[in-house]
Amino acid sequence: MKKTAGLAILGATLIWGFAAGAARATTISFWTWRQEDRAAYTEIFKDFTKLHPDITVKFEAFPDESYPTIVSTALAGGRGGDVIHVHAYGWLEQFIKAGYFLKLDKTTVPSLGNLPSDALLSGSYRADGQVYAMPFASQTLGLLINKDVFAKAGLQPPKTWDELLTVSKALKEKRITPLANGLGTSWFNEMFVAVFTNPFLGPDFVHDLTTGKTTFKDPRYIAALSKLLELRSYMPDGYEGVDDETSGQLFLSGRAAMLADGSFDIADFKTQNPQLNMDFIAPPAPKAGDPGYVTKFYDGGYAVNAASPQKAAALTLVNYMGTPAFGDKLVSLLGDISPIKGVTISDPLLAKVAALNATAMPQIDLVYFRFQSPTGSELLQTNITKMMAGSITPAQLGADVTAGVAKWYTPFQGK
Repeated sequence: MKKTAGLAILGATLIWGFAAGAARATTISFWTWRQEDRAAYTEIFKDFTKLHPDITVKFEAFPDESYPTIVSTALAGGRGGDVIHVHAYGWLEQFIKAGYFLKLDKTTVPSLGNLPSDALLSGSYRADGQVYAMPFASQTLGLLINKDVFAKAGLQPPKTWDELLTVSKALKEKRITPLANGLGTSWFNEMFVAVFTNPFLGPDFVHDLTTGKTTFKDPRYIAALSKLLELRSYMPDGYEGVDDETSGQLFLSGRAAMLADGSFDIADFKTQNPQLNMDFIAPPAPKAGDPGYVTKFYDGGYAVNAASPQKAAALTLVNYMGTPAFGDKLVSLLGDISPIKGVTISDPLLAKVAALNATAMPQIDLVYFRFQSPTGSELLQTNITKMMAGSITPAQLGADVTAGVAKWYTPFQGK
């Protein structure tokens, strides 16, 4: 009788133990717009679960074009993923302001200490200066070079603006399109502007602009925009309608020698054309001896849904996303440059891009003027095609962007 009772108690204890273990097992969802990254994140989340056997991560991807609406609708209804892949800067701030994301600090997410200050800025809220998203990758804008095209033409990639014009003239005479960029894709146009104007602007201009000392009507900005007009004859025929996909194919096929582009395309281009002999260089400097400024911004981050019933597990995952182990996988599987300290970049071209980041300028409109409407990005994207077509002047573009941003950016008002 005692033995039977003992066995019953033991059985009950085992059942309770399994039930408790099952209760402790947690599944959290990760929402993203990056369907193409499913295999990489699946591997990354397996690594995470090995370290945290009680937490399983479910990958859920949504269409890029409808992602903001899906996320906004879900969060407004108290739903959504436990961890949400977010864009940075102004895109993120609207959700923080509504109270949809948890504030992150080194108490709950110690790995924030592995990130530099400019990365943390991309996931911060301007009103309180606090971090709400773990930054995941930096992107660098510069000049992609088809080394075989240059070698065949007997030319060297340009280091200064005058060299760019001289090399472009020589390539055109050989019936090679010097610069693959067209103006058929709005976001690509904003990037095109940043690549070539930032070396002429420099950090002092950014400081003056963001402290309200000057505006986009500044002579430095107008002069930098004016330089873009010198590139029109070296862009593809009918460049006004050439979109980013076509520009990429012109470069990949060797029909164009250069492409103003971002490091985010390096991995994709290698996949599309494994034989491509490609380099990534800083845009041409104003003159010999001047710094070669690339443009850098942060692409997004990972935020914790404030309505998540699994906040502790979600915070554990986000903390892992700030560790070198995560950063190493991000670099090796996705070809992105992680800002996490101690990450190894084995790919020589990505390592070169990371080194170029030591002398970098921010993508001005994205980082500082995309928080309310009309955004600096919207205004620039609309007006740059007009300027390149000759229907407005660089000075008019600067004035229009200033006037538009002044509707919500106090330092520009009255200027």
